[in-house]
Amino acid sequence: MNATAINRRSLLRQGLGGFAGIALADLMHREGAAADAVLHHRPKAKRVVQLFMAGAASHVDTFDYKPLLEKRDGQPWDPGEKVELFQSQPGDCFASPWKFNPHGQSGKQLSEIVAPLGDVVDEIAFIHNLVGKTGVHSQGTLLQTTGFNLPGFPSAGSWVSYGLGSENENLPTFVVLPDHRGFASNGAKNWGNAFLSASHQGTVIRPSGAAPITDLFPPQSDFITAGSDRAGLDALKQINQAYARQRPSDDRLDARVRSYELAAAMQLSATDALDLASEPQHIRDLYGLVDEGSHVDDSEINAKAEAEFFGRKCLVARRLLERGVRFIQIWSGNDNGFPRRNWDSHENVARDHGPLALGMSRGATALIKDLAQRGMLEDTLILWTTEFGRMPCSQGTEGRDHNPFVFTNWMCGGGVRPGTFGHSDEWGFRPESPDHATTVYDINATMLHLLGIDHTKLTVRHNGIDRRLTDVHGHVLRDLVQT
Repeated sequence: MNATAINRRSLLRQGLGGFAGIALADLMHREGAAADAVLHHRPKAKRVVQLFMAGAASHVDTFDYKPLLEKRDGQPWDPGEKVELFQSQPGDCFASPWKFNPHGQSGKQLSEIVAPLGDVVDEIAFIHNLVGKTGVHSQGTLLQTTGFNLPGFPSAGSWVSYGLGSENENLPTFVVLPDHRGFASNGAKNWGNAFLSASHQGTVIRPSGAAPITDLFPPQSDFITAGSDRAGLDALKQINQAYARQRPSDDRLDARVRSYELAAAMQLSATDALDLASEPQHIRDLYGLVDEGSHVDDSEINAKAEAEFFGRKCLVARRLLERGVRFIQIWSGNDNGFPRRNWDSHENVARDHGPLALGMSRGATALIKDLAQRGMLEDTLILWTTEFGRMPCSQGTEGRDHNPFVFTNWMCGGGVRPGTFGHSDEWGFRPESPDHATTVYDINATMLHLLGIDHTKLTVRHNGIDRRLTDVHGHVLRDLVQT
């Protein structure tokens, strides 16, 4: 029996956490037993892709059509209550710069800048009544990635990795594909493992970078040879073994050793997954890849470059999913800077949202179509989200301020029933029914449910508290789950 299995068995004997059945499922899976039998229920999904729009994408300019904004465009905005905004005073009613049109058999209204998703709109479940807790980017982003406003908690991907384990010992269970211009607000905290084992943190891969995986290969050097590299690894192994014998209950070294073993395996497997040379031209075209590749001109934000960068990440994601990666985060937008390269459109929503949304929607549509034609969409859950929405009134004349009071998520595949579930009010300012709003806890509870996990039972005791991804909240969105 391998060291990983022994370590997991010792954890079970010690009773750490309230989810022994799920950890055991991974152990049994590794040993050839029927893992599904010890999940909480039969799963509909095996893997998750989280598409995150950093900076707060505007729901009223993309998926949540509000005819009243067109009717009252330029008139004073009065929602019937005092409104305190993040960075400004409420301006006039601000109609979207783009037209909305019906798509698919459902007739779902989509903005022109997300029109590519019209090809797959009948596969998508839209949730227009999501509410947040804060209008601050860092806290709002953490809430959507970890379920908590404050740092120090594992990301959703880390929880999935911890609960379900790996389907491929040669690739990470949890992969992060960041924006090529930099990390979003909070940086690596958005995919951190916190109090879970370090083996469950997200592994960053940059498909458009010269070195997609940092430090995977040794630097070019006359000093480093194959022999000296082997000798160093042998010495490190001896030190690690001595350390582990003295501290049998400390799993941090085991996690570190596993990470190095994974890195060695990735030198072959990850290189193969990231090599798009074998993809036919029609697939490259589907995802919006261009001949210039990562050298495409993005000195000014433009749809061609955004399609290339986001589409390349989506195509790499599909190749990683095929090879057994459980959870993938794909980011659009980095932390704030000028000129803006994120969704935080305080100054000019048309300038920023147009290229970003067109690039995102083309890549996301390609991913959905590609997974569907390979028979993978039915057990791959795609979750589109952002930290909060944007206001129906103007900031200045062309921008929108933050709106944590209501925004949109959508889900696709993985046992999701398409349609619209929950609505915002006539302005897109608050939920239509404040007593029946959706929270990130409900989103995460539903995600785990689709993966075969009862969110109330996936717990780990930390500092005397049984912690879970959904904190003490969350309900499965039953109407959204296929029966």
